[in-house]
Formats: sequence, C-alpha cells, structure tokens
Amino acid sequence: MRIIAKSTLVAYYTKNPQSKYALEDWFNKTKEAEWKNFSDIKKTFNTVSSVGNNRYVFNIKGNDYRLVVLIKFTISHVLIRFVGTHAEYDRIKNIENL
Repeated sequence: MRIIAKSTLVAYYTKNPQSKYALEDWFNKTKEAEWKNFSDIKKTFNTVSSVGNNRYVFNIKGNDYRLVVLIKFTISHVLIRFVGTHAEYDRIKNIENL
C-alpha cells in the first residue's frame, strides 16, 4: 500500500516518543500489505474498525493511541487523517468526514 503521508506519523512520534515503535510497526506492515478489502486489513490488524466512508480506525500500542486513515483499495492508497491518543479520538465529532 502507498501511505500518504508518513510525515504525519513522524511529526506525532517526535512529540510523543513513546508512540514511535508502534507507529513505525504499523507503517511497515501497511507498506508491505496488498489489501483489497476490509477482510484483508483484519488479517493484518485484528483490532481495526471500519467507521464508514472508507475510514478505518487502528488501535496503536495496546489502544493507547488511535490512527484514522482513509483507504482507497482500487488504487492501493492509505491517507492518514488522524493520529492521537484514545481521549483525543473520543472528541472527534464527525469521523466520516475526517
């Protein structure tokens, strides 16, 4: 999968170094993946959730962090829309339009 933009992850874990290993692990696994549908994602990340409008939420580092991405399966693109703590994620009002 092509991930846009890793710089979002780097900026986050630069400010929150305890998240670095887990975010880099997610990035590396996702980069090597060839997902065609939600079921394929579940094979790589069992705790992923589909929240509508092509948005998917990943639990990172034992659910300490949440990562929201937009996935376009037809072109193998993953667009990072949000990375933050579980509490920050809970404050998102309209995740389908994130």
